Amino acid sequence: MSQIIYKIAPEALWREAEGNGRFTGAPIDVADGFIHFSTAGQVRETAAKHFSGQTGLLLVAIDGADLGNALKYEVSRGGALFPHLYGPLDLKAVLWVRPLPLGADGSHEFPALEAE
Repeated sequence: MSQIIYKIAPEALWREAEGNGRFTGAPIDVADGFIHFSTAGQVRETAAKHFSGQTGLLLVAIDGADLGNALKYEVSRGGALFPHLYGPLDLKAVLWVRPLPLGADGSHEFPALEAE
C-alpha cells in the first residue's frame, strides 16, 4: 500500500538533487535534522504558511512506504502528525515532480493530489 507524502522545494535546489540522485533537504531541513514532508491534507497549509508568495517552486510526490524506518510521523503544527525523514531522500521513491505556480489570487495552484 502506498502512502503518498509531499515536499515543496525550490526548483533550483531540486534540480541539484536530481543531479546527485538524492535530496538532502532545504536549509530548514538541514537545521532541524530531518526532511519535512506533508500529507495531502497538510500540504496546502504548509505552502500558505512557509512558502507564501514564492515562485519557482516544485511539488514532489513521494511514496513514503519506500522510505522504511527512517520516515517517522511526529507531532508538529497544531498537534498534527507530520512525516519527517531522518536521512537523505533517495530519488527512487519519487513518484512525480510538478510545478507549483502562484495563481492570480497569490496562492499556490495545486495539481490533483492522491490520498485527499
